[in-house]
Amino acid sequence: MTIRPLVILPDSRLRLVSEPVGPITDEIRQLAKDMLDTMYDAPGVGLAAIQIGVPKRLITMDVSKSEDERNPMVLINPEITWASEELRAYEEGCLSIPEYYEEVERPDRIRFRYTDLDGNVVERDAEGLMATCVQHEIDHLNGVLFIDHISKLKRDRVITKFRKAARREAQAG
Repeated sequence: MTIRPLVILPDSRLRLVSEPVGPITDEIRQLAKDMLDTMYDAPGVGLAAIQIGVPKRLITMDVSKSEDERNPMVLINPEITWASEELRAYEEGCLSIPEYYEEVERPDRIRFRYTDLDGNVVERDAEGLMATCVQHEIDHLNGVLFIDHISKLKRDRVITKFRKAARREAQAG
């Protein structure tokens, strides 16, 4: 079990656009395993590779309701191919912005495509929490954070809070 350190706001790496994953190698499989370990340990329901400092288009997710029924997913080079016009608001949080939650409106239903660890191209429909999670994590791959979907005032406030915390930590360290 390898738990990797999380990249936390205001780290500029969170704004990088991640590179596509090429061939699925043992290195990519190990990255996915480490990401799942890190995500479960945090605990969270989704993690993009950039959140552990790796700018690759790789996401891990598990939106199952309990630890007993884990349903881990690994999405390589995911993309949204369709989104509903109907929106739904969910309270979102982010492992890279700890202990901050805000309602975000996103399309309620989506269709998305990705490659799995066996190299198969998979197309799925999602709604509710899974749709929100896929959109949130794909945003990470494009350098977008969930706070980019809230008001400028709230966004500026949370960024300032995390910058101050990072400065205090740097001075103490």
